[in-house]
Amino acid sequence: MNKSIEKLKKDFGESADLLIRPAVIGGREACFFAIEGLVDKELLEEHVIKPLTTSKPFDLDKLEQTVFLSSPVKRVKKREEAETEIAAGATALVVEGAKEIFLFGAKKWERRSVEEPPTSSVIKGPREGFTEDVQVNAALLRRRIKNKTLVIREVTLGKYTSSKVLVCYLSDVAAKKTVDLVTERLAHIDIDGVIDSSYLTKFLEDDPSSLFPQVGSYEKPDVVAAKLLEGRVALLSDGSPIALTVPHVLLESFQDSQDYFKRNTRVTVTRLLRLFGAVIALFLPAAFVAVQEFQYQVLPLKFLITIINSTNGTPLSPTLEMVLVLLIFDILNEASVRMPRYVGMALSIVGAIVLGETAVSAGLLSSPAVLVTALSSIGLYLVPDDVGTYSLLRLAFVAAAALIGLIGIIFAVMILVSHLVTLQSFGANYASPYAPLTNKDLKDGFFKKELPYMVSRPESIANQNPTRLKKDDFLLARLDEEERDEK
Repeated sequence: MNKSIEKLKKDFGESADLLIRPAVIGGREACFFAIEGLVDKELLEEHVIKPLTTSKPFDLDKLEQTVFLSSPVKRVKKREEAETEIAAGATALVVEGAKEIFLFGAKKWERRSVEEPPTSSVIKGPREGFTEDVQVNAALLRRRIKNKTLVIREVTLGKYTSSKVLVCYLSDVAAKKTVDLVTERLAHIDIDGVIDSSYLTKFLEDDPSSLFPQVGSYEKPDVVAAKLLEGRVALLSDGSPIALTVPHVLLESFQDSQDYFKRNTRVTVTRLLRLFGAVIALFLPAAFVAVQEFQYQVLPLKFLITIINSTNGTPLSPTLEMVLVLLIFDILNEASVRMPRYVGMALSIVGAIVLGETAVSAGLLSSPAVLVTALSSIGLYLVPDDVGTYSLLRLAFVAAAALIGLIGIIFAVMILVSHLVTLQSFGANYASPYAPLTNKDLKDGFFKKELPYMVSRPESIANQNPTRLKKDDFLLARLDEEERDEK
């Protein structure tokens, strides 16, 4: 017993948080091992240690009948396996003369309560968000999908972290090839540690070099449940409040969970606004540079005179000026994210108002360039999940416009479109349902129809069961009549 204690102490580096509790069980020397802060001491003392030490005579073969825990008792023969379980929060029992080490699941640690995620606040709809506890996150999904076909498989990743990753899907909806592909790619991950679910993204994507994300990331269980019902596969990682979903297509960046709790006319307008914001964010700075450098004749005369008067005396060329302003805005954005919350507002005021106004007044920058960049930056945040992607793309478009003007922008758009239509995510076309055109999926595109019209799951996403709503001709006829009356 003394040798076992010394070996465990040595393996854990004489860690101060290693709990060692000697005991006598059935006349034999024994010892409990656990990590401080990862176990429920009261539960362990009352339902494990006390029953075992007071039972006389005692039979190790009937140990499971003596302790009172909901989780089963595990038996391992190798000390290395027991040490891994202890590091994960289990309690190990070593008994003199026993060939096995007994493990008890009396885990307990501090957890963040379920609350609305700060990045996905809503006006209408569920407000629960995922936490850093993977079991809590799995339970949140179970609460929304109360069906035996919800399968949750466990994978352990990370040489040092031994992080638990849960693969979630509906067995009668998700395509088997998608589930197999996810499982295969996870099996090839050999990494020191998985600290957050984002660590898995680059291992899962079809084209990791692409600027566009091919794996969805969400913090709300209602959104993930809706994705599962469409045939997608979700991944939950221990220690991360973000769930990953695959396949992921470009259209999902322009959708929001609140879209399904509002009238379809309002949702259509909102989605078109998001699309317009993305277009403004990408092309407005480039078009401004192209017009000033090459195609100034396309502007109306009065507008052209106004721009000339505003830019007169500016020491920088339109291209350098635009690149400088874009970089300044990106620096301010990054600084506001990393600054303490109470300083962020002051930084925004100093950066956006004082710095911008002073630069214009001093003649270093022109007011149209600052205005164009501000409008472009606002447009970025209409599609918050792709801010980083669009921020880099608009710099690329500005560079193309600086070379050959509007023709350069057209060539850049052609390259971008060709990349999007060839990009795939787990068998789904990234630009679907518009490229290739899938008519049945257009009902939930930029122009959204009411829920009773969505009788089938998206054809763009591979699934086993295409029907998700029983068609009701009476209801559809009534909706058609209401649409005719509105027109």
